[in-house]
Amino acid sequence: MGSNQYGIDPDRLTEYAYEIKSLTESGIEVAIVIGGGNIFRGVSGASKGMDRVQADHMGMLATIINGLALQSALENLNVPTRMQTAIAINEVAEPFIRRRAMRHLEKGRVVIFGGGTGNPYFTTDSAAVLRAIEIEADVILKGTRVDGIYTEDPEKNAAAIKFDTISFEEVLQKGLKVMDTTAFTLSQENNLPIIVFDMNKKGNLQKVVSGDNIGTTVNI
Repeated sequence: MGSNQYGIDPDRLTEYAYEIKSLTESGIEVAIVIGGGNIFRGVSGASKGMDRVQADHMGMLATIINGLALQSALENLNVPTRMQTAIAINEVAEPFIRRRAMRHLEKGRVVIFGGGTGNPYFTTDSAAVLRAIEIEADVILKGTRVDGIYTEDPEKNAAAIKFDTISFEEVLQKGLKVMDTTAFTLSQENNLPIIVFDMNKKGNLQKVVSGDNIGTTVNI
């Protein structure tokens, strides 16, 4: 949503599309799980009295709206893209089929996964880890507003110390917030490393995949 209060900022969307395009031009296979908090956040809706299952379904639909927007931005840059959803919505996107997704990646297409896991009570963090495991991804890149994992929230405490690397066990022991517990545990059990980095700094995505010391790496 950029600097807006809600919705989609076309300029920010284009920036992300250029970042992603730079990876595809390097021959890197890219799959994306996208959130929907800029439109509707299920947990927030439920906290205001809405039925949690209904609220989560609305949040899943929001991720599909964002996915379609990102798909359009990528295709405007001539990046071949396919969108798959965990909720059947055949008129606008393919259903999630693991083998088809992997085939798209092999052909150099960016694959966007919308609709979360398709189930209430699971976040897009969980969807990201689940899909990454299913398509045999090498790493999860978690783009955030901060440049890594800190001892405390750096937006609230300027004295917070950043970790360059940290183990799954240390994250749990220190009670650090990287992903929701379900997603984080699933990643740990499958030895899938996570890199947390600032997605809003131009060029960072390419630097991360090039092995530069950007963000924080979580591994065994």
